[in-house]
Amino acid sequence: MEADRRAALLGAKLGALVHDGWSGASGRAGTFPDGATLVDGDRGWVLVGDDGARRLGSALAWARQQRAGELHLLAEDPAVAGVLARRAGRFARPPQVWVVDGRSVQPAEPAPVPVASVPPPSAELFRPVLADAGLEVVVEQGTLLAEVNGLEVARVVPSGGDGDARMEVGVGRFDREAFAMINADLRDTEALAKAVGIVRSIRRPDSPRHQLNQLAPERWLRADHVADPSPLGLSSLEPVEPVLPRQNLRDRAVASAIGEGADGRPVLVTFSSGVDLELVPAAADDRAMHAPDARLVLAVPARDVHPVTEALAAALTEPAEVVAVEGGWQGR
Repeated sequence: MEADRRAALLGAKLGALVHDGWSGASGRAGTFPDGATLVDGDRGWVLVGDDGARRLGSALAWARQQRAGELHLLAEDPAVAGVLARRAGRFARPPQVWVVDGRSVQPAEPAPVPVASVPPPSAELFRPVLADAGLEVVVEQGTLLAEVNGLEVARVVPSGGDGDARMEVGVGRFDREAFAMINADLRDTEALAKAVGIVRSIRRPDSPRHQLNQLAPERWLRADHVADPSPLGLSSLEPVEPVLPRQNLRDRAVASAIGEGADGRPVLVTFSSGVDLELVPAAADDRAMHAPDARLVLAVPARDVHPVTEALAAALTEPAEVVAVEGGWQGR
């Protein structure tokens, strides 16, 4: 009942905003994750919530389903509206993004494209240790991460206020805390070897179903193609950080990497698993941060090539190519 009441309140709020902001317009109300929708003929409005920066693809898919050629996105948080406006600007026919200010709306200013982060020098000292352990080393939001088939098993974090760093071992924050307590008598390298051994024994294509081989499938797919990018027609591929950080290990996300095509042009490849409506906006945002002139490739398992993904990819100002890929991961 509480969820129904909240949905009704959000719907009423959107209705009032549309009525006041668009000369008495009204229409058919609907629901949206942590928000609301309204459609009137070929015009559509979507009110997004706190996670609205990650909802552009969902809003575009909704507008396509409703045959709404004119789409307006409304956000109460200026920061959310700024990211939405930046991502919307990647499309040939971008939706308009508005910031809610009481009972009125104002056009949103696109947020600037972030600059790729760089780990501190103290963290970089751990890179050879992680590489010698046979781990995939990636950087996200200035943090050095070590992965096994795309699953994080360790990270390097600040230690104290003098610029030092330390390595934490484990899969996810709670596992790192528990692992540290249980293995307090082990040296860092010994603790790392123990964690890597456990994860490697489980996170492989022929192992029985287990939580450790179900997490972050898109990163496993990326790891396969970083190890062998030839199926994509590339000679090399390096992982890059996403513009918007991952929220946690269980949530759907994308995993991007950059390489070079036979013509010498950079290629940004964004991997995904399942039908992720946010794949196209996220991939276009990653391209803007790492290589604005790159060819954009969206790599997904064959079973996940979906018409809505292809339609959104084609709708970009610089369209993306959707390709079906396989690997040792085998689309688990």
